[in-house]
Amino acid sequence: MKLKQKTKVAAGIPTASLPDIIFMLLIFFMVVTVLRQYQGLKLILPEAKKISKLEGKRHVTNIWITKEGIISIDDRIMEMSQVRTIMYDKRVNDPQLTTSLKADRQAEMKLITGIHQELREADALKINYSAKTKN
Repeated sequence: MKLKQKTKVAAGIPTASLPDIIFMLLIFFMVVTVLRQYQGLKLILPEAKKISKLEGKRHVTNIWITKEGIISIDDRIMEMSQVRTIMYDKRVNDPQLTTSLKADRQAEMKLITGIHQELREADALKINYSAKTKN
């Protein structure tokens, strides 16, 4: 009695060149991707003699105030009446939240004081004032 020898054919996908393809795709997407730069509103920031930077931007929300009285919180235009609710929600979601206040040099102090009152009511008491260095 003669036994037949069975040959098994491997039906797998060759993966020898897979790392090369993955690295080429990774390099391609790194070169092609354009990161969006944070723009905000056009402001002329006041000058300061001594400035210290924030450690990180992870727990920071930006409030922009223009000389025309436009208020923007994280690139969204808001009314003064909305500041309290928006900042309270952000403060509840992130207890370590720092508010970076960027006001135009020619903005009315009445508007900035109103923002301060709204931030107090929202319990967002950790405020950073942004300025540019004096040359």
